[in-house]
Amino acid sequence: MTLLSTRAPIPYQHNQTDTSALLNSPRASNSALAPPPSSAINNHTRRTHGHPHRNSAPPPPPSPAMASSASLQRFLPLSPHVAASRRRPPAVRTRPMQSSTVSAPSSSTPAADDAVSAERLEPWVEQREGRYWVLKEKYRAGLNPQEKVKLGKEPISLFMEGGIRSSPRCPWRRSRPTSSPRRTSTCVSSGSASSTATSISKSKRSTILATPMKWNILTLTAKILFRHLAQLEPWARGPLIRLFAKHILVFWGPRVNLAQNANGRSTALRCADGRFMMRLKLPNGVTTSEQTRYLASVIEAYGKDGCADVTTRQNWQIRGVTLPDVPAILDGLKAVGLTNLQSGMNNVRNPVGNPLAGIDPDEIVDTRSYTNLLSSYITSNFQGNPTITNLPRKWNVCVVGSHDLYEHPHINDLAYMPAVKDGKFGFNLLVGGFISPKRWEEALPLDAWVPGDDIIPVCKAVLEAYRDLGTRGNRQKTRMMWLIDELLSHFFHAIGMEVFWSEVEKRMPNGVLERAAPDDLIDKKWQRRDYLGVHPQKQEGLSYVGLHVPVGRVQAADMFELARLADEYGSGELRLTVEQNIVIPNVKDEKVEALLAEPLLQKFSPQPSLLLKGLVACTGNQFCGQAIIETKQRALLVTSQVEKLVSVPRAVRMHWTGCPNSCGQVQVADIGFMGCLTKDSAGKIVEAADIFVGGRVGSDSHLAGVYKKSVPCDELAPIVADILVERFGAVRREREENEE
Repeated sequence: MTLLSTRAPIPYQHNQTDTSALLNSPRASNSALAPPPSSAINNHTRRTHGHPHRNSAPPPPPSPAMASSASLQRFLPLSPHVAASRRRPPAVRTRPMQSSTVSAPSSSTPAADDAVSAERLEPWVEQREGRYWVLKEKYRAGLNPQEKVKLGKEPISLFMEGGIRSSPRCPWRRSRPTSSPRRTSTCVSSGSASSTATSISKSKRSTILATPMKWNILTLTAKILFRHLAQLEPWARGPLIRLFAKHILVFWGPRVNLAQNANGRSTALRCADGRFMMRLKLPNGVTTSEQTRYLASVIEAYGKDGCADVTTRQNWQIRGVTLPDVPAILDGLKAVGLTNLQSGMNNVRNPVGNPLAGIDPDEIVDTRSYTNLLSSYITSNFQGNPTITNLPRKWNVCVVGSHDLYEHPHINDLAYMPAVKDGKFGFNLLVGGFISPKRWEEALPLDAWVPGDDIIPVCKAVLEAYRDLGTRGNRQKTRMMWLIDELLSHFFHAIGMEVFWSEVEKRMPNGVLERAAPDDLIDKKWQRRDYLGVHPQKQEGLSYVGLHVPVGRVQAADMFELARLADEYGSGELRLTVEQNIVIPNVKDEKVEALLAEPLLQKFSPQPSLLLKGLVACTGNQFCGQAIIETKQRALLVTSQVEKLVSVPRAVRMHWTGCPNSCGQVQVADIGFMGCLTKDSAGKIVEAADIFVGGRVGSDSHLAGVYKKSVPCDELAPIVADILVERFGAVRREREENEE
């Protein structure tokens, strides 16, 4: 199989990219996005079993971004002083006539315009202060509480205006337990950054804990929170507290108390547990040993309260964080090239790509450059991008780079599917995929194609169409597919998508959006490969080793060891996957045996059992306030019980989620478990799960349906064993023993 690019992989580090160079790099300087030769295009769907295209050279040192990004500057928000000079309403731009390269006429026809009223297609938001976008006055009826708070002040301004570090004081104060030991020697940066920059030093932490923190929560939000909190009903206090915390990019755990005075009135806020979760931005799941050590040093400081999770979006979540430590942690993240900016609330979540990008002999295209370019646009190079922070709901994006579809494009709001049109490489687009408590839908074709150099303009156009037109009432009906459905409801299906297509097209820089290529480059007959274990890379003499991380949970000691293994056996790089596992790339073949003998691989096995290797679980109610049941330990327990009952002939993917929000993505699993409560045979309320069956990933992707509802967790194992026998060819253990 001939690839678009056969050069050695670059251990790409988004966080170490010189963004000024990224923005000013000439468009034509990047070979990764140049149109591939015709021979490469014609051979894209043919797989060869040999690897004559392997490079013999080892991976080069990190280099600037691979993707062309000269046009990125046009799509980033203006600086404050420029924005202030441009606060007049923008002139209405006349849409140019569609170019001849578009194969179908524009959907902006009289029939379409008549069917959808001009009023409905009027933007619901308006720009404030030349930077932030807020809901117009006439659309503010029936809003959810989160939207009402944002009317006072856009949350991203808390970061962009330096509010996290300045007055007034916030009454949230909770000292971290100091009994846990600190590890400092392994946190020293191997580069130019000092040890105090890459870890929270003891002296700095002591200063933080001893000095009252000053927090600018922005006057309106602070007054709303603290003046009226005592007057709220008890049931309403928790959600408001959590929303406040999300404004500073950390997320509250499940146990919240209010400090009360002698009269029983709430006078200050204090968390009984005092712990928060912090989610990062880690495009394509690529991270370095230095970053991993820093994150390990953060969670190690919190002892048993600190841990980290690999998430279903190729990302890290660190747990146990206390609010007084947040400024120091943010400084440390910046020093190692990481950020948590725009990682929660109604923002674009972590861009997902192929975890084997640049090292897979059978990849279609290296996705690292694209996901990093997307992340640079989304966060405006770590500075904050207020033009897309006030979305109706969260929004997911992925770039597909392999036939295996490791990226799960069918559940993303926007998915880039590699495709060639007129001899030029680019992407067909899928839109609207999502999972939510009340509904889950696969992404639909937008009938659009963009060149590889233009992934940012179309991403911006889709986001702005969603921001401008999406409804903001019931949060269960505010994902982008609901907007698409509203347009579809006015027409037959195809015409309805044309209206959304037209809204995206009018927001493109030149007012033109090309129609989709006839076919994408995905091999529809491809058998999805297992990346766990040892596999040869496209570079001669190198291999990657996939490690199974049980339900994605790691401790500080594990992260320190992972960083050491990446340095000692690989190139100092780790890859995270959406199945909550980790890949160590660029391991020399002669070092593989020694790596496999490392003690950590007894815990994070490259060869787990067939039921364990596909096991995924969300955080559960141990740390998540929305989870109904405990998931991670429960998933491991039920799996071990099932393994004692049956033997399976192949891997079966089982996903657990603690609540209907489905962070564990149960709808894509072979067998899924969604947490709920029910009564057992004795009438006692117990933890339970709705069982889903039939989800598929890959070229024949399909979302699962409900198999059985409200099964007590203690009764799951025999039911799961029956499903495995009936649908997955499993054999009962007693039958195996009898036959033997």
